[in-house]
Amino acid sequence: MTRIAYYRVSTGDQSIEAQRATLGGQFDREFEDIGISGATLAADRPGFAQLTSYVREGDTVHVYAVDRLGRDALDVQSTVRKLLDMGVTLEVRGLGSIGRGVGELVLAVLAQVADMERNKIKERCDSGREAARAALAATGKTHRGKSGLGRRSRAESLGMAPAEIAAWRRSNSASIAQTAEHFGIGTATVKRYCAEDAPREAAARKQQERFEADLRRINQMDRDAERIEAMMGIRRKHLDAIEHGDASPWDEPSL
Repeated sequence: MTRIAYYRVSTGDQSIEAQRATLGGQFDREFEDIGISGATLAADRPGFAQLTSYVREGDTVHVYAVDRLGRDALDVQSTVRKLLDMGVTLEVRGLGSIGRGVGELVLAVLAQVADMERNKIKERCDSGREAARAALAATGKTHRGKSGLGRRSRAESLGMAPAEIAAWRRSNSASIAQTAEHFGIGTATVKRYCAEDAPREAAARKQQERFEADLRRINQMDRDAERIEAMMGIRRKHLDAIEHGDASPWDEPSL
């Protein structure tokens, strides 16, 4: 008989340590799914798929709560039946061993509750996104004062403007990885900032090109003016020479 633990958390910044500590540890094997929603079917989770391939008749699987198995009521019930059919005992903290009959009924009710909670969470998220979109369209800010719908990056939290980061990369001829390391942010964030800054950079480059073209024209006009001035000076000297009889009117002035 093997004692097995299964842990799941929905986001990558959450930890399974609280679940492990509550279950008491000292298991023969442990399986985990980190950063995977309970809405994902159990069979599609890498950790749980490994668990079902590993367990044998007589083993016991321990979970922190029913919703760790999933938040889809039908999938949870199907998963539990599969384990029971394999001769595996399921231990849920606070409920004890789940067996046939009453145990399955209790589990079905709890799974349905977990499913309802998931739907409520989704409704709240959808409602919040709609409110944020409406506020963003009306004021340029979300109802929470953010400039966009996504999460604030570490760079934004530290007050670093995306254009500033993109400009630093250009001026230092740095790679994406070097820029990410310099500012302590992810490469994906740097790529996004550079992509967002690309139109502004292109506009600035065109403006610089126009400025340089105008400067070349002005310089050319200055050179032309100098040549004209030189020619006018030579012409005046030639006219003076004619007036004093030192040159013929038919002579071409030397440039």
